Amino acid sequence: MNGVLLEPQVLVRTIARMAHEIAERNPQSQGLALVGIQKGGVALAGRLSAALERVLGHAIPVGLLDVAMYRDDLDRRAAPSLMPTEIPFGLDGRTIVLVDDVLFSGRTVRAALDALADLGRPRRIQLAVLVDRGHRELPIRADFVGKNVPTSLQQRVDVRWVEDGGDDTVLLQEVAS
Repeated sequence: MNGVLLEPQVLVRTIARMAHEIAERNPQSQGLALVGIQKGGVALAGRLSAALERVLGHAIPVGLLDVAMYRDDLDRRAAPSLMPTEIPFGLDGRTIVLVDDVLFSGRTVRAALDALADLGRPRRIQLAVLVDRGHRELPIRADFVGKNVPTSLQQRVDVRWVEDGGDDTVLLQEVAS
């Protein structure tokens, strides 16, 4: 089954809802920061930051995190595509909301946690994802979820951000065998 999971108007409302949930769970918002996992979490982190600024009345800093060298499947992949890690604030003592577009096995999040640990010691780390598609291989769950979508292993979730040349849609697609 192929189809649209989120169209642009619904995506805007979903991100706004997620921002409200983050604000409600973090009343001490002065120490709050977002860290988007390269590549899919970066656009979502930027949008959540803008929505949080509207809700909270002050800017929420955003960082970018590349986890390529922290993955546990480096020996099974072609040379990793490295992207910048840019965290323009200290992590120590902050509440960090780690942001990614799709939560699947949990391995990318595990790699991100390892990468963050090398950069500082946050007071707390929360996880926000646009789509949780299940099939966890590790005991990881998101604190903030835009949409839960039960999928099969023969499907993939494709998030197409305007920032990356897409059209702000989220698609469910069959994987060619």
